[in-house]
Amino acid sequence: MRRLLLFVAAAVLLCAGCSTADAEDRDAPASSPASRAASDPRSAVREAVAHLRGTSAAVRQEIRLEGEGQVYDLTVTGGFDFAADKGHLAVDLPGGAIDHSEQVFAGGQIYVSGGVGIGKDAWGVMPRGKAEAHYLLRAPLNDPEHVLRQLAALRDVSREGEENVRGVRTVHYRGILDHRTVTLRMAAKVRTRMDQVRDALCSDIPVFADVWVDGRGRPVRTRMSVNLSGAQVQHTMTLSDIGEPIRVKVPPAADTVPVSEVGGVLNG
Repeated sequence: MRRLLLFVAAAVLLCAGCSTADAEDRDAPASSPASRAASDPRSAVREAVAHLRGTSAAVRQEIRLEGEGQVYDLTVTGGFDFAADKGHLAVDLPGGAIDHSEQVFAGGQIYVSGGVGIGKDAWGVMPRGKAEAHYLLRAPLNDPEHVLRQLAALRDVSREGEENVRGVRTVHYRGILDHRTVTLRMAAKVRTRMDQVRDALCSDIPVFADVWVDGRGRPVRTRMSVNLSGAQVQHTMTLSDIGEPIRVKVPPAADTVPVSEVGGVLNG
């Protein structure tokens, strides 16, 4: 697994000419929901993201890594109050050396359990703004608001049709993430490798993003994906119970230890 993660992190190309976009299975069309910004797809996505950032939601992130004939699936579940900048996430990787981690966001800090170098019964704590991403299409410490920030910068957005998502009628939008957005808040060493891949391609790394917006103008599912010479990453985020209260319990100060960085694939 370490070889695959390093491969994905560095996005090393065996052949630049083999880069392709992930294929998508699409749901059957549904009846059209009202969409005030339907004639301007980019604005529709940006307005949907802005709507969500002013409220709260249950969050489920599914991250799939594929390469060298192997598949690894991580899940991130919990709730996040985007307006109040607080949330609680649980991360699981069945079969991993460390298979569970938790993150609590509150008061401008992130508290982390289960990270590399953090004691079994302790929580590492660091400023939220200092957290970095160490892998392609991962958010710093799985921060869902980071994903929303990337989606708000989506370019070349098109309206792909109308689909059902978990029984909800939605409009499906698709666009492209540019290099600056893909490498947003990446650790310096990883960003350097991404720059090298971009130079080898003579263009941005082909990262596509999809957003499904319901009839009330809220994103209920997002997806980012990349396929580089057989090494694939797909990040899907599903949002539900939008507007419902989120309760967050901050770890006791006696159980916390300051950290400057948190490693491990569970933590992005």
